[in-house]
Amino acid sequence: MMKAKFFSVFLLVTLWLAVPAAGQAQVLSEAPQPPGQTLNTAGLDISVDNVSKTGQPGAVVTYVVTVRNNTDAVMNINVEDPENTRDWTVLVDNLKFQLGPGAEKPVRVTVAVPTVALDGHENVTIVRFQEDGSELGNISLTTRAVVPQPTAPGRPLIMLDSYGVGGGGPITPGQEFELRLTVVNRGQDFARNVVLTFGGADFLPVGTGGIRSLNEVDPGEKVNVFQSLIPSAGLSGQTFATTTVTVSYQGLADDATYTETLTLTINLAKPQAGGGAARPTPTPTAVSRPQLVVSAYSTDIDPLQPGSIFNLDIEIRNLGNADARSVSMVLGGGVTSVDGGTPVPGGSSDLSTFAPLGASNLVFLGDIPAGATITNSQRLIVNVNAAPGAYAFKLSFVFDTEKGARLTNDQVITMLIYQLPQIEISFYRDPGVFFPNQQNIVPLQVTNLGRKTAVLGNMRVASTTGDVTNNVIFVGALEPGGFFSLDAMVTPFQPGPIDLEVTVSYTDDFNLPRVINQVLSVEVMENPIIEEPFPGETEGGFPPEGGFLPPAGEETFWQKVLRFFKGLVGLDSAPAQPEVPVEMFPPPEPIPGGGEPLPVRPKG
Repeated sequence: MMKAKFFSVFLLVTLWLAVPAAGQAQVLSEAPQPPGQTLNTAGLDISVDNVSKTGQPGAVVTYVVTVRNNTDAVMNINVEDPENTRDWTVLVDNLKFQLGPGAEKPVRVTVAVPTVALDGHENVTIVRFQEDGSELGNISLTTRAVVPQPTAPGRPLIMLDSYGVGGGGPITPGQEFELRLTVVNRGQDFARNVVLTFGGADFLPVGTGGIRSLNEVDPGEKVNVFQSLIPSAGLSGQTFATTTVTVSYQGLADDATYTETLTLTINLAKPQAGGGAARPTPTPTAVSRPQLVVSAYSTDIDPLQPGSIFNLDIEIRNLGNADARSVSMVLGGGVTSVDGGTPVPGGSSDLSTFAPLGASNLVFLGDIPAGATITNSQRLIVNVNAAPGAYAFKLSFVFDTEKGARLTNDQVITMLIYQLPQIEISFYRDPGVFFPNQQNIVPLQVTNLGRKTAVLGNMRVASTTGDVTNNVIFVGALEPGGFFSLDAMVTPFQPGPIDLEVTVSYTDDFNLPRVINQVLSVEVMENPIIEEPFPGETEGGFPPEGGFLPPAGEETFWQKVLRFFKGLVGLDSAPAQPEVPVEMFPPPEPIPGGGEPLPVRPKG
């Protein structure tokens, strides 16, 4: 009895060690290993983030396999091409690498789920690691396709369940094939008036014009739709191509129209080498002819406005492989056919906007060799009645080839016409005399001299040699002949001319911001020097009679009354004079030879 129990326990332990845990790589060693890793006899650890993953059709699933060298020697690892059960596309980023002792390296394995994969399809991929032809270990990865099952409550929802081509294999460009679509209604309402439209330039519909219709698709119902297509010959040499199918339908509960767009990827057959004896490939015969192209052009006036007279400089290059002889250029275009279709310069030219000056619109250029470039300048005028905008100006070139054939080339260039506002910035009166460090008024005015209304932005006044205030104002619309004034305040810093920079902003006919600048000058004079007379000195600078006396003080009322009574009794009633200090009037110096001494000017 004890022997039987011992044998049973031994058998269970052996089976437990022999069966690898789910999610582990197959190994060659029988020793127990920690979860998530396997170790073989060669000393190589193989682990993966997850051995089983899911993905929608068209998605790419990535596995990260980590290998570790547990030996003391360098390993030269080779990864075989992965094996898979459904021929899905599998790629490994590192097929050959070295691992030093104790080193590890992540290896990424990507599995592409085909767009035609059905729900639940599984693919098992086996990745084997070798060294010198001997397998060190392998790992098995399982990828399952999961098709989402969306639901749309209260409305129908037409989706693509699967699709395929007749015969199941790749198709050949240029040969007709039948495309099968299986659509399913994932919604909760009936889909009616279902219309499928096959579009795209790579696949041409046959028989139906590319439109298929279904009367009704019940919720959960699957319906097959067949359409014959022909791949375009331009797909030769490609391995796959895509086409789109637009599905439009209506619900039963409401009259709303729904639209879905389906993108299909179709495999193409690779071109195969034909049998039989090899034949030389025909060499196409090169066509020899000139090709005249306007490579550059410019005007000497920018921008062009109605009435502008300008020079149009044109650069003409012969890009062909033959010389162009007797080249004539027709401004405004125009070629006439004579003698059974031979083109000659002339005909109806469009010169309503740009017209030549000084010569006709027919210009002889001469011969232009192959690869050569010539320049030509023509004087033109812009019609005064032209409206602002972009105008296409046609140029026709008529020339002969080396074999005498008459050819023509038409070129079109674009020129822009602006109608900028014509305004004048000036003083509306004489600003007068300015002095330094004194605030002065600058009487400015903007006048519209054009023939149409000008819409202007801000008017701004600035100066680098003075302080300007009240210097910004919005102008707005000015009628022809209208004006707008601004009284700016300027305080000059120093004498001399002061420049006032006046700018007016606006938007041109092509919605680009522009600015009109004008500089006005004003002369600043020096401040005058005023000299006051010395106290007691007359305005002319001479002392009064009797010498320099300080001015008398003002009498009070009682002093005048007192002088009145003094006069009644015969006393001196003259106004009181201020006392003069002795030092102000030194004694007069005698004059040699006699005579009256002159009064002496007081000191101070």
